[in-house]
Amino acid sequence: MKLILRADVENLGRLGDVVTVKPGFGRNFLLPQGLAMLASDANLKAFELERKKLQAKMDALRTAASDLSAKIAATELVIPVRVGENDKLYGSVTTAIIGDALAEKGVDIDRRRILLDAAIRTLGTHEVRVRLHADVVATLNVKVVAEDKVSDAAEPVVEAEPETPAE
Repeated sequence: MKLILRADVENLGRLGDVVTVKPGFGRNFLLPQGLAMLASDANLKAFELERKKLQAKMDALRTAASDLSAKIAATELVIPVRVGENDKLYGSVTTAIIGDALAEKGVDIDRRRILLDAAIRTLGTHEVRVRLHADVVATLNVKVVAEDKVSDAAEPVVEAEPETPAE
């Protein structure tokens, strides 16, 4: 089945590409989602007229994703977790937990956009990638701390200057 892509599709092609896909993938996913249209002569002509609008829309999405990427890069999440002996985590830190913590910071991102190779199972600072757009991937610093040490991690300790006795 030959289709014209109306948006960038990961592992398939970019906006305007004419691709050949299996009929089930085209009928069940690409066409209903509005990501593609059948590649006929009439649709090719119609797409050329629509291409500039779609390209402007894609550029706006890319710009918004870049702005959000800068905001995410400046954010450091502190996630408190329960730990047992030898600082071993009970459970792990997953994309859902990271997504909820980001939402609390005012950055609303679908948890499926958070890319973790494996769940985080150790204390410390971890770099987590967030795919915001096909071309934009942000890096987020996630600091996993023990629950009883949350106040230490959230607020840096500032030592007071020693007082000199007044004479």
